[in-house]
Amino acid sequence: MSETLPWRCLLVEDDEANARYIADGLRRMGHTVAISRDGADALARATGEAWDLVILDRMLPNGIDGLAILGTLRNLGLRTPVLVLSALSALDERVRGLKAGGDDYLAKPFAFSELAARAEALVRRARPGPEQRVLQVADLRLDLGTRKAERGGKPVALQPREFRLLACLMLNAGQVMTRTMLLEAVWDYQFDPQTNVIDVQISRLRTKLDGAGGPPLIHTERGVGYRLAAPEPGEAPA
Repeated sequence: MSETLPWRCLLVEDDEANARYIADGLRRMGHTVAISRDGADALARATGEAWDLVILDRMLPNGIDGLAILGTLRNLGLRTPVLVLSALSALDERVRGLKAGGDDYLAKPFAFSELAARAEALVRRARPGPEQRVLQVADLRLDLGTRKAERGGKPVALQPREFRLLACLMLNAGQVMTRTMLLEAVWDYQFDPQTNVIDVQISRLRTKLDGAGGPPLIHTERGVGYRLAAPEPGEAPA
């Protein structure tokens, strides 16, 4: 397991074997990993979603390389920590990566243990403090350290997958999370339009949260996905 609290990582890597190697290792540590395989998709996801860390391959297909993505993120004012990966290991290449806005640079090939240690150090430095271990929306609290949830002071028992799903929704409270986002972040695989696994798990999670009392917190955005948000003032309990 990780020495830090769970975090969300966008892994930008076009090589399928390398992407799986890194993602599987980070997921075993308890972190959420989404994979992007080209520059255009990576740029859209990096700017459109909230991440604790971006692991960015320097060499990418389709005309947008890692340094171009990095420069765009920094020009937009996004301060998300970025760990640059590259087969270009010369000193001047490492310096270029850091000057472009990278927070760290790791040359390929590398040991997973070193990547994990560098990634955790970047996230640890970027996090504001220990108070962030507890997420709260209305009367719902989720402790990322102990992995315990409560609503209105009443404990809510969660299975590991339910914990990851709730953490993902709470980390993005107020935002619509599409089924694609949830599948990639919580179930670790690409979107299958025929699957109803998201809807089934959301239904179970809703039952547990609503059973503890209070108005519904998980809202359905029809045809899109789900959003967790505090109830509107004056909204009656379910």
